[in-house]
Amino acid sequence: MKRVYLDYNSSTPLDKRVKEAMEEFLGEKFGNPSNLHSFGRETREGIEQARKRVAEFLSASPDEIFFTSGGTEANNWAIKGLAFRALEEGKNKRHIITTSIEHHSILHTTEFLEKLGFQVTYLPPDRYGMISPSAVKEAIRDDTLLVSIMHSNNEIGTIQPIKEIAQITRSFGVYLHTDAVASAGKVDLSVKEMGVDLLTISGHKIHGPKGVGVLYIKRGQKMENLIHGGSHEQGFRSGTENLYGIVGLGKACEIAKKEMKEQGERIKGLRDYLESEIRKRIPEVIFNGHPEQRIGNTTSVSIGYIEGEALLMNLDMEGIAVSSGSACSAGEVSHVIKAIGLPPEFINSTIRFSLGRENTKEEIDFVVAVLERVVKRLRAISPLWKKRGN
Repeated sequence: MKRVYLDYNSSTPLDKRVKEAMEEFLGEKFGNPSNLHSFGRETREGIEQARKRVAEFLSASPDEIFFTSGGTEANNWAIKGLAFRALEEGKNKRHIITTSIEHHSILHTTEFLEKLGFQVTYLPPDRYGMISPSAVKEAIRDDTLLVSIMHSNNEIGTIQPIKEIAQITRSFGVYLHTDAVASAGKVDLSVKEMGVDLLTISGHKIHGPKGVGVLYIKRGQKMENLIHGGSHEQGFRSGTENLYGIVGLGKACEIAKKEMKEQGERIKGLRDYLESEIRKRIPEVIFNGHPEQRIGNTTSVSIGYIEGEALLMNLDMEGIAVSSGSACSAGEVSHVIKAIGLPPEFINSTIRFSLGRENTKEEIDFVVAVLERVVKRLRAISPLWKKRGN
């Protein structure tokens, strides 16, 4: 059976060049990076080389790059680290601003902090999933500590006006964090250009290994630790480093920086072709996300009058892997799709195509042909479709 993977926003295959870089540290180079002997020094060198590569990828300084176990830990640390520091210093800064369409690692973290007495404002998006900078400005209060808004949405792809939001937060003396996991490797993420204080990326979203991520922390920023122990990561994040993962992430960032523009244009071309073919061949569909301000690999489409989960499973039986939304909330109606206000007959019928380096036009043609056939079959047995008079 032909197999086509169109779920790159969930995870990406490990690049062969990344694997080769990691293999060097799976054999003779095994020492603890904290040791001063030669075995430790050579693995420390691997970590610091990776730190430099990530720093170059983000236009940051190496001492602003902190390795974590992934995007979820980095997001938790960004928010809790600032909140706990404010509590420790006795500052009357107990207000956080975020959005209703963030990743659950943000939303569940702010919900936790609400139990500790913090107040959280959840800004709603417009129909395209966009957050208005003016809405951020209006929400800022004297006790606002932090604004956390994702760079691009992992489900619908909309890119937020982070640079404009940063200008606002800076003028009020409020910290700004952006979850850039979905954007990494697809658009430029210069922290200096954006003006953010904290930023999150994850290894397995950019053809690197799973179980490793990064929190960029602007130099001079005070953060409370989440993990206590030794003096690893400049004393900010204790625990023997994930050597293989860090080396792999560094290599993945190096590759992404070199190839992002060329690959991005090719992938966007395939994505646009996919959307045009769906429009031609399948009636009653709604494309989600901003029509222009959107990462180039992502198509979220609501195909009316059928269940998205049934569509997903039928495509899977044909060898096609897509998603109904975030990989972290499988089986649930997406909070993002709810937030952008789709009509009832479309809200449960959304699937996400997310393309990557390995996809081809031939695969897209195959997918569209199968999709058309599956949609016709599911609509033929859909009471809603029949009730509509089709």
